Amino acid sequence: MTKTAAIIGGGVIGGGWAARFLLNGWDVRVFDPDPEAERKISEVLGNARRSLPGLGNVALPAEGSLTFHDTIAEAVDGAEWVQESVPERLDLKQKVYAQLQAFCAPDAVIGSSTSGFKPSQLQDGREAPGQIVVTHPFNPVYLLPLVELVTTEANPAGVIERAKEIISGLGMYPLHLKKEIDAHVADRFLEAVWREALWLVKDGIATTEEIDNAIRYGFGIRWAQMGLFDTYRVAGGEAGMKHFMAQFGPCLSWPWTKLMDVPEFNDELVDLIAGQSDAQSGHLPIRKMEQIRDDNLVGMMRALGNNDWGAGALQNAHDKGREGEAGLVGSVADLEDLSQPVLTQSRVVPLDWTDYNGHMTESRYLDAFAQSTDRLMMIIGCDAEYIASGGSYFTAETHIRHIDEVHAGDPIQVRTRVIMGQGKKMHLWHEMYSGERLLATGEHMLLHVDLATRRSAPPAAHIEANLVKLAEAHASLAAPEGLGRAIGPPR
Repeated sequence: MTKTAAIIGGGVIGGGWAARFLLNGWDVRVFDPDPEAERKISEVLGNARRSLPGLGNVALPAEGSLTFHDTIAEAVDGAEWVQESVPERLDLKQKVYAQLQAFCAPDAVIGSSTSGFKPSQLQDGREAPGQIVVTHPFNPVYLLPLVELVTTEANPAGVIERAKEIISGLGMYPLHLKKEIDAHVADRFLEAVWREALWLVKDGIATTEEIDNAIRYGFGIRWAQMGLFDTYRVAGGEAGMKHFMAQFGPCLSWPWTKLMDVPEFNDELVDLIAGQSDAQSGHLPIRKMEQIRDDNLVGMMRALGNNDWGAGALQNAHDKGREGEAGLVGSVADLEDLSQPVLTQSRVVPLDWTDYNGHMTESRYLDAFAQSTDRLMMIIGCDAEYIASGGSYFTAETHIRHIDEVHAGDPIQVRTRVIMGQGKKMHLWHEMYSGERLLATGEHMLLHVDLATRRSAPPAAHIEANLVKLAEAHASLAAPEGLGRAIGPPR
């Protein structure tokens, strides 16, 4: 069933929300009186299409439809989620909420992207205050998963749970703040760092570039994967947080910071900051900087996913929840037609899978086929629990044929046939496609191994039975071209 979201305000944040919903299969209806709104959102969407699908390891659903509307009434028609991202003026927001609640469905959730206002301020004077929550994201919304969900006692439990469910369904993390405060939580940290940075530039201690280097080469990387308190717990060594607090706690009384003081915000300070910032990165267009940022974020989050940690663990869980939608199954019993090759991968080519020629590099074909082998192993019952019990398959021989090019962002699927499954051997044939285009084939011979002795051994009876069942069903298919051939014929 198609789900519909209304985006009210199509700036950087509103455009990011539109992309996040759209690429997760929602229909999106946009209202923004800015005559440039459609162009701006289209550009943001272009960057999102380039980066978001490659963040995960499961294909995203079919993209929803995007429409632009002249009135709020048209935009919210049929929407179950309304995301307000208008400028940070309370009078404007309250005026918008009056219109939203006059036309939207009474059971629609209305979320605000506000970075500073409390939900009670947005709910004030509304006939249905419980419909309104704060859902504060971080830029770029289509990649960064955090959403600060701030509620009040006016919000029914059902609205809160529905908001959490929808946010989670977008691959995001709803951080539920049950006690409201100005600027919520994350922006209070950012504001503290921002104020200190302004003083450091104003006092000539460091330039904008030097401050950015201090963050991106140092604590920024640590915070990205472990947060604040876990970072300092590790810094305390074996004694942990208590030792860290004892060692560094007294520093809190030293006059290091100007966090409670603010430099005078005048033209001189603005010109100083802007001039240094332009010198630092003014040679790059904003859209190019956004693409570089997106590449870095995807790379970091995918690296975190390899360790099932932080934002990477969140993405892994989102991928797992979407496997069924993508046509991936978890067991032989889930296969609808045993006679057909098994879908073992459905995704797009990530940005970091391409080489200097602009297409998928050779090592990634092996990586993709290895992932498909792992999926097939899981389907026949050789899963993490079975491997922990002492049995697994080791690859003995691999042959890959490269047939056609594929580039970052292209959708790929791998379908796998079992050629042989009796005894200790598992002989697999993978075919990688982009649409109807055959990209590559991978032939793999694996041996079942006793992990205690590291020698070949028969698999458990249920593993062999599942393999034989697939091999017998696939035997009715015509033998694939290239099967058993080490090198192709001369041309």
